[in-house]
Amino acid sequence: MPEGDTVWRAAQRLNDALAHRVLTGSDFRLPSLASVDLTGSTVLGVVPRGKHLLTRLSEGRTLHTHFLMDGAWHLYRRSERWRGGPAHEVRVVLENADWAAVGYRLPVVELLPTSRESEVVGHLGPDLLGPDWDAEEAERRLRGRPEREIGDALRDQSNLAGIGNIYACETLFISRIDPWSRVGGIEDLPGVIATARRLLTRNARRGTQTTTDDDRRPHYVYGRRGRACYRCGTSVRAREQGAPLRMRLTYWCPTCQPPAAAEEAIRPV
Repeated sequence: MPEGDTVWRAAQRLNDALAHRVLTGSDFRLPSLASVDLTGSTVLGVVPRGKHLLTRLSEGRTLHTHFLMDGAWHLYRRSERWRGGPAHEVRVVLENADWAAVGYRLPVVELLPTSRESEVVGHLGPDLLGPDWDAEEAERRLRGRPEREIGDALRDQSNLAGIGNIYACETLFISRIDPWSRVGGIEDLPGVIATARRLLTRNARRGTQTTTDDDRRPHYVYGRRGRACYRCGTSVRAREQGAPLRMRLTYWCPTCQPPAAAEEAIRPV
């Protein structure tokens, strides 16, 4: 699933191409919106909210999209050939005089009144890349369930929006915290939050997802199960974590991220 920095960059590109311009055409290729025509509408702006995109329109409506696992927005000059995939994977097209924004494999595409955006993003916690970022509120939400495993809690978008599996795993490795540690037992939770935000902010601007200081080694533990930890040489481990509907494969180094004594009984081996 694309992480918050990927969605943030997508919003910037779409906003640059669409904002304050009149749509010369639109095409919704899904039954629920097949009759909608946005021709003549002006795009007021494209705003990221965690992993959601909100395209606001002049008539007081918002196009809400979400990538989930495989969705993507592609931008093409009007004369360019579309290369994002086969035509049957296109879900929505927005066109102006210069650009075509093509949404591929988007599992969430809906139009709603702008005044009701809270119905689709109101549950989200503070956005790590948002202009209204609030670290204290993010910490308050995390500490609201002290019994939760920190790896799972960081990925919960209702706590703080934008962290996916890559940044959860990498943040905890950098912080030397076992992913199965309980939130209530973590003393420097503000430091964990600050590390996650630093990584997302840096990569949003760079256009990469490198969490190390070496572009040849993009990740410390994520995707490296069975390979040697860059710090200590121990084999990186991976195991599923989270409730069934939000289960993710968590990567960690058992030496660099040792459990606290009280966590020994719950930590996977």
